[in-house]
Amino acid sequence: MFDAARRHAGRAVIEEAGIRIDYAELPALALGISRALIASGINAGDRVAIWAPNCADWIIAALGVQCAGGVMVPINTRMKGAEAADILERSGARLLFVQGEFLGSDYQAMLEPHRPASLQRLVVLGDAQPLRDSDMGWATFVASGQVVNEAEARERAARVGADDLCDLLFTSGTTGKPKGVMSGHGQNLQAFSEFVKVLGLVPGDRYLIVNPFFHAFGYKAGWLTCLLAGATILPHPVFDAEAVFQRIAAERITVLPGPPTLYLSMLAHPRLTTTDISSLRVAVTGAATIPPILIERMRNELGFAVVTTAYGLTECGGLATICNPKDGAEVIAGTSGRAIPGTEVSIRDADNQALPAGESGEICLRGFHVMQGYFENPSASAEAIDADGWLHTGDVGDLDPHGNLRITDRLKDMFIVGGFNCYPAEIEAGLIQHPAIAQVAVIGVPDERMGEVGCACVVLRPDASLDESGLINWSRQRMANYKVPRLVRFFEALPVNASNKVAKNELRLLVVG
Repeated sequence: MFDAARRHAGRAVIEEAGIRIDYAELPALALGISRALIASGINAGDRVAIWAPNCADWIIAALGVQCAGGVMVPINTRMKGAEAADILERSGARLLFVQGEFLGSDYQAMLEPHRPASLQRLVVLGDAQPLRDSDMGWATFVASGQVVNEAEARERAARVGADDLCDLLFTSGTTGKPKGVMSGHGQNLQAFSEFVKVLGLVPGDRYLIVNPFFHAFGYKAGWLTCLLAGATILPHPVFDAEAVFQRIAAERITVLPGPPTLYLSMLAHPRLTTTDISSLRVAVTGAATIPPILIERMRNELGFAVVTTAYGLTECGGLATICNPKDGAEVIAGTSGRAIPGTEVSIRDADNQALPAGESGEICLRGFHVMQGYFENPSASAEAIDADGWLHTGDVGDLDPHGNLRITDRLKDMFIVGGFNCYPAEIEAGLIQHPAIAQVAVIGVPDERMGEVGCACVVLRPDASLDESGLINWSRQRMANYKVPRLVRFFEALPVNASNKVAKNELRLLVVG
């Protein structure tokens, strides 16, 4: 941040709602948060969480936490109060920056009944008033830091090292319980400096960040990448094709990453041919299956000169492989590219032996970008990273003769809804709490708009009654929207294998055919 402020002074670092923040102003704003955190008793290594939509204050809060030596813990804005409280408690977060209201949800009110004792203070973003006297609004919190000299905050920031813990992003697994992924500052900077090079980002690029900041795609491949490149960050809190179109034209957007859903929505927009989107230059999409024609249409109809795909997971900082934008549409659509410099990809069999090019097996990663482990969970860390340093992703794929990674399946049952990873075990753990449900299995099924959606396969308790809309409405009150099943199918019994586990492949055939 300090280096970016020196190199790019005079350029806008963030533009939001008519407000322009210069790169030169950013250190003082971030250090203002650091000073207030120090005044609140936050020490190096303490966890501080952020639960808010994409906005300028999110970035300033995150940088302030990191400059104070703290560990930033992003929380998914679609989570309900109990889900957020679980992450706050298990991370040991002492302070939370929280949005007052967003999309009709009162975040303070949702959290209040579940608020863990370890959470000492809320700092409320926006116009909402804090519910407790111990909590503060944003302006009051910043003002509280005036008792700490800026020199002390700068000294704290100078002591932060490359190996120090930078962030704790919680990701779910097959156990259904989110785990905190520990990443260091140096890992993030090295990986996304490569990202900047591959995309050819330049100072002055204007980057509309639709991907949520609580996710590595919006945070690390988003605003952190902008700071490394000298680009301007334009936060966008909710994807809406009309609003995005308007911003592209009015604000001359040059960089627009997102899931395939984003580009499909744009291509289907009725005013595509009458809207000026000529400023667009760079697009990056995820590892979901993409038809080559989409890549061609993104180039020809949306005007992107650079279109690429990448693969990563939270456990490797969000970036493992990326396609060369000069590759053909078949390569960009059909693969996720090659390993970034300083890292390796290996396809391994069930005995953890490397397989030759073209053979399918588990995708394993090794290199500087692999996480430091799961927070306070050494057994899960040892299960994920073997003795030779290979991170076992749970994804299945193969490498072509040029080293491009092709993802063919998932060892885990994860499916992706509009760019969000969904883990059946986690959703099943929530659904089984319904009093009418005896057994439930969740599978991903194809959906034209979202790519995939969840289908809950339900066995009811004797004499219980429940219909599809009833379960969907019940779920919406208790879990993030992207986790809510879009379909419900009722069964007398679920198919099981020889180990008496639900045979999800058979179940998928019964549902999808």
